[in-house]
Amino acid sequence: MSLITGVCPHDCPDTCAWQVTTDPATGRALRIQGHPDHPLTQGRLCGKVSRYLERTYHPDRLTTPLKRIGPKGAGRFQPISWDQAIREITERLGEIVARFGPEAVMPFSYAGTMGVLQGEGMASRFFYRLGATRLARTICSEAGFEGFQYVTGRVMGPAPEDFAYARLILIWGNNTLTSNMHLWPFILQARKQGAGVIVIDPARTRTARAADEWIPIRPGTDGALALAMMHVIISENLVDHDFVRAHTTGFEALKARVREFTPAWAEPITGVPASRIERLARQYAAARPAAIRVNYGLQRHGSGGMAMRNIATLPALVGHWRYRGGGVLLSSSGAFHLDMRVLRRPDLLGDRQPRTLNMIRLGDALSLDRKRLARAHYAARPIDRKPAPEDAGPPVKALIIYNSNPAAVAPDQNAVRAGLAREDLLTIVLEHFQTDTADFADYLLPATTQLEHWDILKPYGHLYLALNRPAIQPLGQSLPNSEIFRRLARGMGFEEEAFNQDDVSMLRAFIEAQTHPTMAGITWERLLEQGFARLNLPDPFLPFAHGFPTDDGTCHIYSQPMAEDGYDPLPAWVPPRWMIEEQGEAKPSSSVLSFQSFILISPPAHNFLNTTFANLERFRRREGEPLVWVHPEDARARGIEDGDAVILENEQGRVQLTARVTEDIMPGVLLAPTIWWAKLSPGGRNVNVLVPQVETDMGGSPIFYDVRVRLERAPRTAARR
Repeated sequence: MSLITGVCPHDCPDTCAWQVTTDPATGRALRIQGHPDHPLTQGRLCGKVSRYLERTYHPDRLTTPLKRIGPKGAGRFQPISWDQAIREITERLGEIVARFGPEAVMPFSYAGTMGVLQGEGMASRFFYRLGATRLARTICSEAGFEGFQYVTGRVMGPAPEDFAYARLILIWGNNTLTSNMHLWPFILQARKQGAGVIVIDPARTRTARAADEWIPIRPGTDGALALAMMHVIISENLVDHDFVRAHTTGFEALKARVREFTPAWAEPITGVPASRIERLARQYAAARPAAIRVNYGLQRHGSGGMAMRNIATLPALVGHWRYRGGGVLLSSSGAFHLDMRVLRRPDLLGDRQPRTLNMIRLGDALSLDRKRLARAHYAARPIDRKPAPEDAGPPVKALIIYNSNPAAVAPDQNAVRAGLAREDLLTIVLEHFQTDTADFADYLLPATTQLEHWDILKPYGHLYLALNRPAIQPLGQSLPNSEIFRRLARGMGFEEEAFNQDDVSMLRAFIEAQTHPTMAGITWERLLEQGFARLNLPDPFLPFAHGFPTDDGTCHIYSQPMAEDGYDPLPAWVPPRWMIEEQGEAKPSSSVLSFQSFILISPPAHNFLNTTFANLERFRRREGEPLVWVHPEDARARGIEDGDAVILENEQGRVQLTARVTEDIMPGVLLAPTIWWAKLSPGGRNVNVLVPQVETDMGGSPIFYDVRVRLERAPRTAARR
């Protein structure tokens, strides 16, 4: 048997190193397990990736190029050769470019793989050379990143291993046991040393059940809670004045600002009792240190950027950045100073400046209405302006989709599907399975899985760069994304040497091009030998103990860049969209919404990873069926019983789900675990049919957790118990 070291490619902060056992005689992978020597993985994989071989060898895997033979959306295809597929695709792309210009071609991709090569490596070279429309990849984390880095300068925090040294851990808007499970052992170590673990979340998740305390909070009101904590910390003189004087800017202005943000003010907004807010602030200030783990769900509402900005301010006030395990961890991405130019080759674009469209407005981008196309342009800050309709550029005539399933994941599902159904739209999809999106493809191209190609992974939850070696040969005629884009480039007549480099050469050149001190000692040979390597950083890593990577070296409690970008430069209360709609002026209210309306949030289902794994029988069986959590009070008022079919509806559309009546969700809030494939859901729709193409306050991100809906019981004939 052979043992091949690799790394999980999926959109998860853990980025686990793995080992694959293969049989050289048959070329087949026999077993996959966590790498025992990796400091985070420690020999364990999650319940999804531990079954990765089932996904790779699944009988529904796409293994040959396919061409559409039925109407768009019907999912009817016939096999063709790679030569025919590349010839026909590039001929049609050439015609579109000649008639409408290269901006009529649009890429759409995200985190189906997080690899630097199979993600945006050769693909970027292709689209730069073509001069295609650029894509603002905003669907996950942009709002939170923008808010965080306005405060600290870069998005990074304590190493996950150092959570073991914290004396208080706030898990704020993060279901660690589902979406970050390898952090939990370090939290348990801290607990053994007496640390308290508190979960702040609208739902009593798996993690909340395992914690010492669950503090329910209304969706989108986290920024108000943080402001009230600041009020207590400052008014009760719990501030680390030495740290504030040495390392922050704007404290006096904040002191004046937060006088009005009392716990009594925050209680009717957040649903958290004022007395608990006071005690939480005191606990947080007294801990030496406290660690906060936040995640991306916390910023998926209309005020998500400011909410993250407020939370990121907290540790500087009490000096937690001084200590091992102290501070806030949203992402470790900022610790990686990777130069991507040698890999992506932006020089191939030359002096051209293509438009940038926002991926969360795909429905608008695919519309032939020029007003909607103009709305799809990326304008992330208040000072940014979207173009006039006549300046929006050509209609999107070709869409190349890879590493994503927009027909299931994008907001305003009805608009997205209407755009994908356009007969004049050339749609090419690179995929492993025939997803919701693949059903609309003109050409469906089989891509390799992580077991079948080379790549390098930069994690966003720890500090270890990792190399993925292919463990098996590609199944059937499947090809790596990199090779598919190489062939498309050659078909388009691109003669640059950049399109002749093989995968190993590209990755080796990428590593050799890194010059930042954090990459010192990380060589191609070391990655080949060990599989992973820690950044050249101190241990312990205290990212902001002695200063911040801002223009003046301080934590920006008052942020001049925010003011210049059109934002309030101080921590502020920005209400979520649901509150503005319900209350007009967003005044504090003791009721969340009217009787007719609810706030819908749709966090990850435990057994899926975005839409990956959602088509496999094992994981669908574990997850059960598309559910919505309903509080008993809300269910009783509507005659809904556990197991009833219910309808969620708003101006975007309607979806049928099965009610789970539970006290694990706050009254007035609904929770629908997702992302189910639409075609595997009742009525062929999932909850994203209810999400509008509305952007957050920062970064142009989506508002998946800020959706107003009505709830009613479906006719009893549709009910299931």
